[in-house]
Amino acid sequence: MTYWVVIPARFGSTRLPGKPLLDIAGWPMIQHVWMRAIASTASRVVVATDHAEIADAVHGFGGEVVMTSGAHATGTDRLAEVAQKLNLHDQTIVVNVQGDEPLLPPRAIAQVAGLLQSEPNAAMSTLCEPIVAEEGRHNPNQVKVVFDQQGRALYFSRAAIPGGFPDQAAPITYRHIGLYAYRAGFLKRFHSWQPSALEQAERLEQLRALDHGEWIQVAVTECEIPPGVDTEADLERVRMHLHGGA
Repeated sequence: MTYWVVIPARFGSTRLPGKPLLDIAGWPMIQHVWMRAIASTASRVVVATDHAEIADAVHGFGGEVVMTSGAHATGTDRLAEVAQKLNLHDQTIVVNVQGDEPLLPPRAIAQVAGLLQSEPNAAMSTLCEPIVAEEGRHNPNQVKVVFDQQGRALYFSRAAIPGGFPDQAAPITYRHIGLYAYRAGFLKRFHSWQPSALEQAERLEQLRALDHGEWIQVAVTECEIPPGVDTEADLERVRMHLHGGA
């Protein structure tokens, strides 16, 4: 399977300015993310950034950088610029690995890319996991996804919605994991569309794709995916995890 990984990395962050450059076990965070991506069997890994310090850090550990505009509203828009600059074929599979996911399992990257290879008509793919704790169903910070029996996404929401009816009598609620794969041609289309009403109401950019009738393939993750780094507490948790050699 051939696919690319693009890692969007912004310097600006409300809670953790300069987040991609923060030290974790002697490496900047972006290097940990890059190493996970390299280990995923991706054919090429690129960091997309608008900041010179991040670009210098990536070049320092041997990574490839594509400089992008600082005006992008979303990581998907940043990926669209990369696809255009590198003149990617419309069928090229591109996985979006966020620059604040230093514990992301390489297996998950390969899984989400494989969904597009197995569904040639899908424009996007993503992963999910069952929500076990009841409070998670009502937590607006945990995005839920509902999909049909073939795994095609029907809706994403911050509200408490059922996520699927496999063979169980009661519905299972699934938490959406924000790891995406795209076809390069879809990225170019997405970038040309204005944000949709549903997208703005839910603050979920993937709803823009559903509003335009695009096929998003969903699968339950094959491995546990640790949370990323959004806060100082998250950063310390990751530092302790990696210093412990886990």
